[in-house]
Amino acid sequence: MFIPRGFRFGAIYSGIKRDASREDLTLIVSDKNCAAAGVYTRNLVCAAPVTLDRSRTPAKNIRAVVVNSGNANACTGQQGMKDAKQMAEWAARAAGASKTGALVMSTGIIGHFLPMEILEKGIAKVSQELGDDAASLEKAARGIMTTDTKRKLFTRQIMVDGVEVRLAAMGKGAGMIAPNMATFLGCVLTDAKLAPAAAQKLLQKVADDTFNCITVDGHTSTNDTLLLLANGASGSVDVAKNKDFENALHEICAELARSIPADGEGASHLVTIHTRGLKTKLHARRIARLIAESPLVKCAFAGNDPNWGRIVSAAGYSGVDFDVKKVTLHVNGFLLFEKGAPADFDADKVSRSMSENHEIVVELQFAEGNADARFWTCDLTTEYVHINADYHT
Repeated sequence: MFIPRGFRFGAIYSGIKRDASREDLTLIVSDKNCAAAGVYTRNLVCAAPVTLDRSRTPAKNIRAVVVNSGNANACTGQQGMKDAKQMAEWAARAAGASKTGALVMSTGIIGHFLPMEILEKGIAKVSQELGDDAASLEKAARGIMTTDTKRKLFTRQIMVDGVEVRLAAMGKGAGMIAPNMATFLGCVLTDAKLAPAAAQKLLQKVADDTFNCITVDGHTSTNDTLLLLANGASGSVDVAKNKDFENALHEICAELARSIPADGEGASHLVTIHTRGLKTKLHARRIARLIAESPLVKCAFAGNDPNWGRIVSAAGYSGVDFDVKKVTLHVNGFLLFEKGAPADFDADKVSRSMSENHEIVVELQFAEGNADARFWTCDLTTEYVHINADYHT
């Protein structure tokens, strides 16, 4: 595991969640000021932490990120904003930073005020238990989970002009996931040197092609937040225009993004949808997204049913003009649809392929241009209904 230099991590059970065996408060501290960037939900109903972080990024003086799970601090009015600021101030104090030198993220139940006494004690406690080892980083990644079944943590190391540069990305999300900052929280840390404006530009570019290309249920959360912190502790040159760094950032974000629908609530399949040969990127993304969010398509995936009609039909109601007679559809490499008609295929064989693989790959080829897009989603199972019928938001 490659851990960015100059960062320390910790997580504890503070008392927010009902289950005392699960961490619910994470603190990330940098020994140096970080360039910080953020990309946030476009939902007009956004949580207090989103409003606070949005007002503070991009920035050059961030030293800490504090994250609580179990309570989203969303739809909590002026009190919620006051609480988010106070939570950030406690984290900044613990990191030895300026009053505005911390960012905050929250996830969990909507419409409940934060238990501030618990948070004050918890932040003070976790600040005394920070470490810079793999176990501490893994613990921090667990502390931000809600309905996730596994922690989501990935690391990379690359060489920039002879200097080792490291990246780490952690996130949470399993339901209430859709593009426009597809409840998702993510934090990418690097010891590379970046200016705030460059970090913001890079993060937005990468998010558009990764996190904004995932969907579980088409529901854009109130709390979606993706942060990038760069502290320069590696001693690297500024990596703003370094292609290797941009590629590494894209790879680690794509890996984190994929892990979310792969762990979608109740999901049995990760589904990758490629649309190719459209006039514009917007057309390609629109078709891919509609297929990914179609309940009928997602149910077919859950049943390992190679129901090409639902897939082609979803493309047809997208509002994008295309020649149906020039469309081909492959699922897991099997040709199912060609030239406006079903291909001759063995349905049982395709179904077995879907059943035996966690990932299902859908490829739709058009003949309208050269634009393409890729979306990740999951199937829709009865377990998803059970989880969300029982989960109070």
